[in-house]
Amino acid sequence: MISGFFGVEDALFFEIDLIVSSGFDLPVNAMFDTGFSGYLAINGQDIDGFGWTYIKQQPMFTARGETEFDLYLGEVRIDGQEFQIPVHVGSYLTEVLLGRQWLTTRRLVIDMPSGVLTLG
Repeated sequence: MISGFFGVEDALFFEIDLIVSSGFDLPVNAMFDTGFSGYLAINGQDIDGFGWTYIKQQPMFTARGETEFDLYLGEVRIDGQEFQIPVHVGSYLTEVLLGRQWLTTRRLVIDMPSGVLTLG
């Protein structure tokens, strides 16, 4: 289980590691977005040099309407476990986003009055 923190306007953040093909870890604060149906979304400029494998383009509906994302096979570490997951890469994303797919295997606990935010 990992603990998160509340950001501006109570955004939900968790620190995860993006694993670059050279074996280096890049720690990032990823915002949990319950409106995003995938595992991870990231800005295209942020993955330069990661060496992740391109899969295909995939259309998705967002708050801005239908948008094309590039889909990559990426690797992340969360709570000491490594995962190979599909990563949606777009050009307008301002945050690294964690999505609802994590909730198929993990429990999200949000207790704002107590300041508790966990994913495990």
